[in-house]
Amino acid sequence: MPRPEIVDLFAGPGGLDVAARDLGYEVTGIEFDQDACDTRAAAGLLTLQGDVRDFGPHKFPSATVLAGGPPCQTFTVAGTGAGRRALDEVIDFVKRMANGEDVRSELAVLDDPRTGLVLEPLRWALEALREGRPYEAIVLEQVPAVLPVWYEYAKVLSRMGYWVAKPDVLHTEQFGVPQTRRRAILVARLSRIVELPKPTHRLYRKGVARDQGDVNLQRWVPMAEVLDRPTPFEVVSNYGTGGDPKARGRRTSDQPAFTVTGKVSRNRVLAPDGTELQRFSDAEAGVLQTFPADYPWSGRAIAQQIGNAIPPLLGKAVLTAALGTAKEYANEPEG
Repeated sequence: MPRPEIVDLFAGPGGLDVAARDLGYEVTGIEFDQDACDTRAAAGLLTLQGDVRDFGPHKFPSATVLAGGPPCQTFTVAGTGAGRRALDEVIDFVKRMANGEDVRSELAVLDDPRTGLVLEPLRWALEALREGRPYEAIVLEQVPAVLPVWYEYAKVLSRMGYWVAKPDVLHTEQFGVPQTRRRAILVARLSRIVELPKPTHRLYRKGVARDQGDVNLQRWVPMAEVLDRPTPFEVVSNYGTGGDPKARGRRTSDQPAFTVTGKVSRNRVLAPDGTELQRFSDAEAGVLQTFPADYPWSGRAIAQQIGNAIPPLLGKAVLTAALGTAKEYANEPEG
C-alpha cells in the first residue's frame, strides 16, 4: 500500500484530521457545517465544504483510505421504539445496497435525513469497488448505538474482500483521553489482517483507584493532569439521574471528565468549600478531548463542534492500528 491519503467524511472540526496530521498522513475532510469549516480553515486543515451525498470516490482519485463519523442522532434513542425502527431500517438499506440496489431516492424522503447519512461510507466503498479502485483501508466511528449497523457493514465488507476487525465499543480513557467516552469503531483492510487498537491505559471504574488494575497498563489520566487550574475542584454534571437535580453526577479533579458534549459549559465547577468557579472554557473542553490547548476554535457553536468531535488521541490509536504510521511506509523497501 502506498503512503495513505485519507478522505474523511463528516470531518467536523478536525479530530481525526489532527490525529492523521500528527502521524504524517495526508487527509482531506468533507464537511458541510460552516462553523466547523471555519475552525478547520484556522487550523490549516484541507477541506472541501459540502454535502458528502453530492460527492463520491471519483472526486478523490488518490485517496487510499476512507474514514468517517457520520451523524446519526436517531440512534441515540436506541432502546426506544423509534430508535429500534431506525436501526432496523438502516440495516435493511445496507443489505439492499450490498445487493446492488440504488436506494438514494428512498433515503431522500426519510423523516430524519440524518438516518441515511450513516449509509454514505458504504456508498463510497461500493462505488470505489465498482470503479476498480477499492479503498485499501476503511475507518469508521460513531456512538455505541450504531454498533449493529457496523456489524452489518462488516458482513458486506468481508464479502467485498476486506479483513474486518470485529466492530466494538472503545473507552476513550483507555487510550489516554482524560474523559470517559465510548465510541463504536470499525476498521477494515483490503490487503492484510487488521485489529482494533489495544488499550494502553486502565479502564476507569467509579470507586476504583488509579493504582488498581492491570499492572501492564498505564493509569487513566485525570482532569488535573491536563487542565491549567488550581486543584482540587469538583465538576457537577448537567445531567441528573432520573431527572433529579440532587442526583447529578459528580467528578473530582483527580478523575477523568464526564463525556464532553455540546452542553459542557453547563457543568458546574466547584472549589472544595463549595464556591462556584469559572466553568470550563471552550479551550479547556477541547483539551479534555485531547485537542491542542491553542487549537483555533472558530465560528459559532464551538462547544457543539468540540462535543461532536472524535478525540484526536483516540483517532491516532485507531489510525495506527489500521494503517501503521507514515514513517513505517517511508521505511518500506520499494517494489
